[in-house]
Amino acid sequence: MPLSPNLRGALYMVVAMVGFAFNDAITKHASASMNMAQVMLVRGVFASALIAVLAWRRGALAAPHLVLHPLVALRALAEAGGTVSFLLALVHLPLANVSAVMQALPLAVTMGAALVFGEGVGWRRWLAILIGFLGVLVVVRPGFEGFSVYSLLALASVACCAVRDLVTRKIPVEIPTMLVSTSTAVVITLLGGVLLAPMGGWTPMTTADLVLLVLAAGLLLIGYQFVILSMRAGDISFIAPYRYTALLWSLLLGLLVFGDVPDATMLAGSAIVVASGLYTLYRERVAGKHRIAAESTGPAMEPDGI
Repeated sequence: MPLSPNLRGALYMVVAMVGFAFNDAITKHASASMNMAQVMLVRGVFASALIAVLAWRRGALAAPHLVLHPLVALRALAEAGGTVSFLLALVHLPLANVSAVMQALPLAVTMGAALVFGEGVGWRRWLAILIGFLGVLVVVRPGFEGFSVYSLLALASVACCAVRDLVTRKIPVEIPTMLVSTSTAVVITLLGGVLLAPMGGWTPMTTADLVLLVLAAGLLLIGYQFVILSMRAGDISFIAPYRYTALLWSLLLGLLVFGDVPDATMLAGSAIVVASGLYTLYRERVAGKHRIAAESTGPAMEPDGI
């Protein structure tokens, strides 16, 4: 019996989140033997090549001059800031903690769309946004034992990604998505090269290191493609909540790969963030007109260098 479009889209979203979560775990593992700039550079070379081939096959590279549009450049800049802050946070914090903070992204995009673009957001969603960010504070726990300054980098990554998503909404439709993604991947790769010396220089790599980073690049592309498939399969408001499965995978991988056991405070804060996000998506589905958070579930769920 074939799956309905909505269930198929939900399945695609889960597969995408698996790809992103495993990429994060591999990236964090690689940081034990090399600096993050080298990870960005090596992984970016393969990710850029893969996505460029895909963009070429789809005809998205026919007008490369379109990448000179100011909004494309602004998006790449926001992605660069988000990538650097995300990866630095990932090095120093448990995988699940970083993932939990990143789950506030749809809330940040909804707030930004209301404040910057004047899009209608009712009091229920404003309340959900407030509660969601209180949940983030529970995870980050500023001023308490267990606080890490690197949590602020995770929050900075959320802010940068929110800017990226808001800018993406204003990029002219004639500029292909795959062209934007290719140019962004190249910018992130070049940024890794620029930061290589300040972050400690090149570290000789083993064959296993190289294979893992190639695998990470492949997982990025898989995640990217399956998010696109999920968005095209069914109702975005039904499918978008399945993005939160990324947190479950991050919890599991953090426990099995890195031995990170989440405490009750972190789990409670994560639950608040997820519940707030789910309620925001529910209210958008009820309202029908404004689906800001749902539409923020785009091909780049977090700054992965694509």
